[in-house]
Amino acid sequence: MAAEHVRGRLHRTTAALDRHGVPYAVIGGHAVAAHVARVDCDAVRNTNDVDILLRRDDWMQAVSAMQQAGFDAAEVAGIPMFVDRDDPSPRRGVHVVFAAERTRANDAHAAPDVTDFEVAEEGYRVVNLRALLIMKLTAFRRKDQVHVEDMLELNMLPREMVAQLPADLRARLDEIRASMRPEADG
Repeated sequence: MAAEHVRGRLHRTTAALDRHGVPYAVIGGHAVAAHVARVDCDAVRNTNDVDILLRRDDWMQAVSAMQQAGFDAAEVAGIPMFVDRDDPSPRRGVHVVFAAERTRANDAHAAPDVTDFEVAEEGYRVVNLRALLIMKLTAFRRKDQVHVEDMLELNMLPREMVAQLPADLRARLDEIRASMRPEADG
């Protein structure tokens, strides 16, 4: 049931932004899920929040669109987000990352632009695989590493894409590869 609520929040968000012409891209766990589903729908993981990429200049237009869809703008621990008016928990909010800006001050790479997207099978904009990989390797939290492991296990990362990564991110990808356990022979 919880997964259905999160997917509903995702669809309400993307529909509102589309309806009002606000450029965006879905990022985070839902972006990983959209890409993984194209290869193996059984390998998709659930996530408890929605993450979107917006341009800072589009913030006020996004606030207006989201208010009409039942969300209110908030900032929690320095993170801009939209919380559902009927369920205002920040844990279940729509978290915003600003395009072309560093998410954390010490990040070596900025977030991609909202133009680095493709359309998911469900019809919403999702950050493209290369931009998603860069975001996951830049953040490098354990959950980001697990998402990259999923991509590796499904052979989703073309060699050409990996070869074009900045050296620091290729090193992080190699670290993830080295930490993965080989599949036990059955």
